[in-house]
Amino acid sequence: MNRNESHEPRRFTLTDLTLEVAGGSVVGDRYRDNYDVLHVDATLPFAVVADGMGDGEGSRRAGAAAVPTFAALVREAWPEIGADRLRTVVDAVQAAVLEAGRGRPQLTGCTLTGLVVEPEGGQGWVVQLGDSRAYRLRDDLLELATIDHTVAWLGVLHGWYPTDSPAAARARYQLTRYAGHPAAPEADLLAVTLRPGDTWLLCTDGVSDQVSYHVMQEALTSSEPADAVRTLLRASLDAGGIDNASAIVLRASPAR
Repeated sequence: MNRNESHEPRRFTLTDLTLEVAGGSVVGDRYRDNYDVLHVDATLPFAVVADGMGDGEGSRRAGAAAVPTFAALVREAWPEIGADRLRTVVDAVQAAVLEAGRGRPQLTGCTLTGLVVEPEGGQGWVVQLGDSRAYRLRDDLLELATIDHTVAWLGVLHGWYPTDSPAAARARYQLTRYAGHPAAPEADLLAVTLRPGDTWLLCTDGVSDQVSYHVMQEALTSSEPADAVRTLLRASLDAGGIDNASAIVLRASPAR
């Protein structure tokens, strides 16, 4: 891999499930630095990834504010985690990123995509701001669980332009919601179930824009989480490495 960061795989034994989680990130070949930030918690079953907007100091500050704030407040709320607490966490993330950019000319913003699993293990929450993504593989079917908060998503959905048009390409980088947005928009908060055999992928657009659906599906189906992360990041580099790329893979199995 090219200038990579990997995180030690974690295993969590919950009431109903065992979870194995691994994550990693590569800079790629376009940027000198990595403006993605990811967190796989060492003690609790949650993970989060952020992708800074642009390649400057504002991008760096946004991710550095958003992810630690999210992680600290989820830990603080544990085990009473749920929709209300997570909305409070996201409000605090918005405030932290806005404060990080106060008085600075650069755009200070980032995406935020997280998965928090409750102590019993069968219930989880996906938190979504921006265009990083969460996918679920269940029974060999890989599905996108989140939507992209971009003008491109709206334009393609409503037929404003074809998916492969120059207009769609430009709109891909126009985010309608993100951490650090002046209006502090709320995140999508999705209640999800986790079953034995489920595999979840959280990734930045350096993965989702460069790695094909079928490569993702095969990696998540055939590999352990840490190996799947390495496969996805290598595929992003092989596809051109035109962006920072980060991936977190979580697999659920019967409680041991």
